[in-house]
Amino acid sequence: MAELKTKPGTGDVIAFLKSIDSPVKREDSFKIMQLMAELSGEEPVLWGDSIIGFGNMHYKYESGREGDWFRVGFSPRKQNISLYLSIYGPVRSDFLNRLGKHKTGAACVYINKLADIDMTVLKEMITDSLEKNK
Repeated sequence: MAELKTKPGTGDVIAFLKSIDSPVKREDSFKIMQLMAELSGEEPVLWGDSIIGFGNMHYKYESGREGDWFRVGFSPRKQNISLYLSIYGPVRSDFLNRLGKHKTGAACVYINKLADIDMTVLKEMITDSLEKNK
């Protein structure tokens, strides 16, 4: 079984965020970092070279695959900001219908900027994900 390549490291989260070229994305990333830190009670940790995670949890699938991951996180990518949240089932549709402008992947929610979304809904999504990932 392949080992997960993305792991927590010792990189400087603040230096990483300050290196973001786009002023809007940089400012939004600092706001997301502050929000996730506040709601999780955890310090931000750089996972790999571009994901900022909060907290730590161990998971194990029925298949036997297991590993460690962060409870919530985000990554300021070149095209968008990826939000790593564990939101599934009917509640996912409810949150996403109320969030505002976004795209989704299998496990991520992608936003362009915070101005495009409802911050109250984002807080609810982060809180829900934290509750699921204790």
